[in-house]
Amino acid sequence: MSNRPFQGLVVSMHDTIHATIGVVDETATIIACSDPTRVGTTNEFVSMDMNESGDLFIRDGFTYKPFGVRTTPDYAVFVEGTDENAAKYADILAIAMSSIKQYYDEKYDRNNFIKNVVLDNVLPGDIVVKARELHFNAEISRVVFLIRIVSANDISAYDVIQNLFPDKSKDFVFNITETDIVLVKEIKSTNESKDLEKLARSIADTLSSEFYTRVNVGIGTSVVGVKDLARSFKEAQTALEVGKVFDTDKVIVSYDNLGIARLIYHLPTTLCETFLHEVFKRGSIESLDHETLFTIQRFFENNLNVSETSRKLFVHRNTLVYRLEKIKKLTGLDLREFDHAIVFKIALMVKKYLSSSPVKF
Repeated sequence: MSNRPFQGLVVSMHDTIHATIGVVDETATIIACSDPTRVGTTNEFVSMDMNESGDLFIRDGFTYKPFGVRTTPDYAVFVEGTDENAAKYADILAIAMSSIKQYYDEKYDRNNFIKNVVLDNVLPGDIVVKARELHFNAEISRVVFLIRIVSANDISAYDVIQNLFPDKSKDFVFNITETDIVLVKEIKSTNESKDLEKLARSIADTLSSEFYTRVNVGIGTSVVGVKDLARSFKEAQTALEVGKVFDTDKVIVSYDNLGIARLIYHLPTTLCETFLHEVFKRGSIESLDHETLFTIQRFFENNLNVSETSRKLFVHRNTLVYRLEKIKKLTGLDLREFDHAIVFKIALMVKKYLSSSPVKF
């Protein structure tokens, strides 16, 4: 953040405290001081004292009080003197400076702004104004990745992802729950879905191979500017939720590639149940045994090709034809016909959706 708010308060408080006061950053460089000649100077020993604890400490005739939100304090105030009054002034200054920092971050911090946009906490009319204030390029493409931790150890996945994308002027990383991390990534307008999936795969592989942390990654669609980032985030959420139902083995799920599963996921369950009853008038889908369902799955995977499917299943062609005839007799659907195959495929997906116990409508 800018040092001007700190300097303004230091100048105001100096008239009351009548002692040299100021603020140092995490490197122990003076960034605000009632004595302007000291701004920019550094005392490396102060930096060491700040790292040890957040308590008051004395160094070279000054009383210091660290403050900030991180484990290692971001800043420390200092007051000339080592007596009780100096300690009290340092405590008061630390509280005041901390409040100023929080206010400044909420009002001007780009990462905080992006987080609020993603979570839909900013009015649409305010987004454009605030984005202009923070100098966001309205022509840049961005996409939201939702990284959900499945299993982890003591390593912070959030810190790892931040280190993978260190340019905080372009990429934004923040937690929304204990298990969900959001990455808002600046991309080129020419990037395709496969490029985004490749990036997501590299994140998942890095966390898995180097830090023994398993994650699933949902990818929203790319948007221009910041106004539609909330939509991209909701799409990434949907991708993970739909993937949990229809593609349980997939680590990377892109909203662009959900296909008909996305449509089924948003259907009322009563409509889905009605559809299944209409499709399987002759007999329920439960009447199909495991071997038959496995055959159907392989038949679909081989594009309804009888010869290729029988070869992959290591069965005679006539055996496969017999099984398909059995399915036709049970359900009334001939999977060798394209229209019937589509209906059956959708019915299987609907059945899977209902088995996932969605919220009833």
